[in-house]
Amino acid sequence: MNLRTLRAQAEARLREAGVDTPELDARYLLEHALTLTRTDFVTKAEQFIPDADAAHALALVERRAAREPVGRILGHREFWTIDLALNPDTLEPRPDTETVVEAVLAAISDRKAPLHLIDFGTGTGCILLALLSELPNATGVGVDLSPLAVEAAAGNAARNGLAERARFQTGDWAKGIDERFDIVVSNPPYIPSADIATLEPEVREHDPLRALDGGPDGLEPYRILAAELPRLLVPGGLVAFEVGQGQAEDVAALIGAQGLGDTAILCDLGGVKRCVRARKSL
Repeated sequence: MNLRTLRAQAEARLREAGVDTPELDARYLLEHALTLTRTDFVTKAEQFIPDADAAHALALVERRAAREPVGRILGHREFWTIDLALNPDTLEPRPDTETVVEAVLAAISDRKAPLHLIDFGTGTGCILLALLSELPNATGVGVDLSPLAVEAAAGNAARNGLAERARFQTGDWAKGIDERFDIVVSNPPYIPSADIATLEPEVREHDPLRALDGGPDGLEPYRILAAELPRLLVPGGLVAFEVGQGQAEDVAALIGAQGLGDTAILCDLGGVKRCVRARKSL
């Protein structure tokens, strides 16, 4: 078959499977399987695709039809302006999390300052590495309970030319951390335990449970982290946490109870309150 027919077949299969973005996902998968560019779908639409190559591409389409996320199939995911490799112990970065990056950058008066950052539950390293890519003189530490996640994050730092300014280590939140930081960020697990079974299969079956389960009310990691903020932050230091839908006010209260102020709640592109930002007093 030619490329045009193969693409149409892939899109139809994903549409039939109920995938939200069948055209986009089919294009990504075919680009990957056949080493194509976006332009090739126009300029090479009538090009013959060998049977073996078509079968390989359609095998990836079947994985997506079974609700495996595109990023998991490709093994990497774009986030902010960087490209991140995934592994089974990392949450797949999502556009909503870019709200945290935007919130931090908007609160920094001098992006060339030698800031020191820490990212708890770093996963792929997405938040820390995105910030370091915008803050040329900053350094950062990423902490994760999973050694495999730490391995992925360190690899992603090297992949994006940031290894000299980023350090990753295994750890249980802030236990054993005795440094102080200008900026604390986190996208911790925040799904209430009882809600995990109701999540979309792309999340429920492919993201690590450890990175999803926030305890009975979804707020347990925030309680742990909020209590550590007074000792972790320098005077005037900034914190920004991603939060789940309906959690922003509760998380803001937890942070405020630790004496932080100048609190802001920021929405993602869908209008959901997605990030709580606050500052330690001088």
